[in-house]
Amino acid sequence: MNDMRNTLGIELGSTRIKAVAIDEKHVPVSSGDYTWKSSYENGVWTYSLDEVWKGLKAAVSGVENRESIKAMGVSAMMHGYLAFDKDWNLLVPFRTWQNTITAQAAAELTELFCFNIPQRWSIAHLYQAVLNGEEHVPQIAHITTLAGYVHYMLTGVNAIGVGEASGMFPIDSEKNCYDETMLNKWNELVAPRNLPWTLTDILPQVLVAGEEAGKLTESGAALLDNLLAPGIPFAPAEGDAGTGMTATNAVAPRTGNVSAGTSIFSMVVLERPLEKVYEEIDLVTTPTGKAVAMVHCNNCTNDTNAWVSVLGETAKLFGAEPSTGELYTKLYQLSMEGDPDCGGVLVCNYMAGEGVTHMDAGRPLVVRRPDSKFNLANFFRAQLYSTMSTLKIGMDILAEEKVAIDSLTGHGGLFKTPVVGQKYMAAACNAPVTCMETAGEGGPYGMALLAAYMLNKAEGESLEAYLNSHVFAGVSGSTLAPEQADVDGFNSYIKQYKELLKVERTAVENI
Repeated sequence: MNDMRNTLGIELGSTRIKAVAIDEKHVPVSSGDYTWKSSYENGVWTYSLDEVWKGLKAAVSGVENRESIKAMGVSAMMHGYLAFDKDWNLLVPFRTWQNTITAQAAAELTELFCFNIPQRWSIAHLYQAVLNGEEHVPQIAHITTLAGYVHYMLTGVNAIGVGEASGMFPIDSEKNCYDETMLNKWNELVAPRNLPWTLTDILPQVLVAGEEAGKLTESGAALLDNLLAPGIPFAPAEGDAGTGMTATNAVAPRTGNVSAGTSIFSMVVLERPLEKVYEEIDLVTTPTGKAVAMVHCNNCTNDTNAWVSVLGETAKLFGAEPSTGELYTKLYQLSMEGDPDCGGVLVCNYMAGEGVTHMDAGRPLVVRRPDSKFNLANFFRAQLYSTMSTLKIGMDILAEEKVAIDSLTGHGGLFKTPVVGQKYMAAACNAPVTCMETAGEGGPYGMALLAAYMLNKAEGESLEAYLNSHVFAGVSGSTLAPEQADVDGFNSYIKQYKELLKVERTAVENI
């Protein structure tokens, strides 16, 4: 292997734009970030493209020794809709993954393709715009994602990684390109509308990890206030799912990862296709094109965070001033004294709607029978179970499909307190869960690893082999296997939770 040089990963997440540089040992050495948030304008969740560049400059400026960067890549939250004319002028404001305004399009395409098309996918947004007869549709020359847009502006190359592309339009994992059968079905579907473009005209090119996807141009460097020198080679732009898989060494079949913070999602790399189409399961790919089953849930820790805040206020009434970290640690640890089925205490943590369980909105609930064992340990255990209950419903579908999972890697705030979230996730998924120290930087770290792979891989060396041999060999981490009492307790809880969802639906309709 060639001597390593520093590489840079940039990720535009839903709350932070972050840049992470790693050294020749694949260890993070420097980072910068910028906090931002989406805005709700005219019925659409969006971000300003002007703020994209403001945030990128702020994040990159925080990286030290920028002259040492020998390769880089851009990642961002997946899906959504950015439509441009032939001169790359934005036609309508960026429509993010958060929007649920494409129900008709998603349903029609799912039926047409015999393949689940979620509302947040780019093709659903495009077809909904076609169905709505929106004025901008005939002017479209390019549609892409946020990562694809930034990559193009920096390199002049209109291409994205296959994992990112798999959130735009279904991928043929044998050929690592858009699925031709589905492209043909699309063409037949829209033929009567006489659109002045074809889908293959307007979608970005698909590349796989390890390929070079252009170099930083002089105009691209200028967009970053010349914080980086022109000529730096770029890895293919990837989505946050692909960078999360890379950062947790979960890119080989029978591996997976769970990202748990504000939202929660699991990614499991498949050995074989699923037998049925499930609305609860998204099918995307790894950065090298391997098929991945994704269970994506909108709600995870927000309701728990609200309860921790209230309990912190209670402590202050009695003169105690626990830090936020102490509060979380004590409550998480206390929950392990609760019953494996939470003693009849039930929590629904829906602050927002949930696609897996077909809810359009959320109303957080705590429900218990009069004979329940209502104490703080059971209450908080139910809180933590609720963060992963919807995910478990999706993961149980994969279990019924006999999808083999040798290992799951957990990352995100839910796993910050040692053991607790890891123990419950192992029970929920009935699989060993590993937490690694290196996953702390998350997506931008994964993107930096993809850039390093492009720069340093040996002839014919796969991404899996590179990560195993050069990145994660000897990396410390902890693995917890599921305990049968916890598995049985969570299964008992989930039966009641599914009944609780009927109460949740009524609450949404009436409150």
